[in-house]
Amino acid sequence: MKTKLSQKQIGQRIAELRKIKGFSQEDLAKSVNISRPSLTQIELGNRSVNILELQELSMELGFSLDDFMSNDFEINQEINAEKEKSTNIVEERIAVPNLKIDKFKNVLLYILEKCAGKPNVGETVLYKLLYFSDFNYYELYEEHLTGAKYKKLPFGPVPQKLNAIINQMIEEGELKRVKTEYHGYPQTRYLPLEKANLEKLKASETETLDRVIEQMSDWSAAAISNYSHKDLPWLASKEGEEINYELAFYRDTPFSVRNYGDEIEQE
Repeated sequence: MKTKLSQKQIGQRIAELRKIKGFSQEDLAKSVNISRPSLTQIELGNRSVNILELQELSMELGFSLDDFMSNDFEINQEINAEKEKSTNIVEERIAVPNLKIDKFKNVLLYILEKCAGKPNVGETVLYKLLYFSDFNYYELYEEHLTGAKYKKLPFGPVPQKLNAIINQMIEEGELKRVKTEYHGYPQTRYLPLEKANLEKLKASETETLDRVIEQMSDWSAAAISNYSHKDLPWLASKEGEEINYELAFYRDTPFSVRNYGDEIEQE
C-alpha cells in the first residue's frame, strides 16, 4: 500500500533538488511565482504545496511528479552527475567551511577589545557572540566570516578548535586567560593584549561584528544562551552534531538579518 508523503518529506525533496540544480531560493521562488518566505516554509515542511505549485516546481527542477511522490524516490544518476560536474557559485557557497585561523584570531581580538570592561563577557557570552557573528555574516553575504564550525551542545552553539587557538594566542602573548567569579559563579574571561589588525577585516565584516556586539554584548550568559536556543540553525540540528550554515537562510524574525522581501520586489 502506498504511503502518503508528509509535508516535511516533500519539503526535503524540493530543497535537495533545488540545491543540486544550483538554484538559490530567491531564483526558484521567482520562477514558480511564489514568495521566497513561502518557499522557505515549504522546504521546512511548515507549509503545504498545492498541485499547481508542484507542477511548476517539477518543470523548473526537472522531475516527474509520479517519481517524486513515490516512497522510494531517489535522485537519479543524471542529476548526481550534474551535481558533481557543477562548479557554480551556489555549490561553492554551500561547501564545507574551512577555518581561517588568522581571520578567526582578529575577529576574536576585535570582539574582546570592543567588550573590554564588560564583566558579563565570559566564555559563554563570547562563544555566542562568535556564533551570531559567523552565522549572521553567512546569511547576509553567502560566504564565511571565520569559517569556524559550530557544534550543537546543551548550552548552545560552541565553536570547534577554539581552545587550541586560544592556547596558541596565550602562548604568543596575544591573550590572557583570567579565572574569576561573576554573580557568585566561576567565570573564565579573556583579555586582549593586542589590538585586532583592522587591515585583515573588511568593512562588511566589522559592520556585522559591531551589530552583534551592540545587540548582545550586554546580555547575561543565561539570556544569550536561551536566545541561541531559539535560533533555527541550533533548533534544526541534532545534539553533538555540526550546525549547517545553510540553515541560516531558514531563519525567521527576530533572528534573520537579511531582508528577503525587498530582494524579491527588486527582482
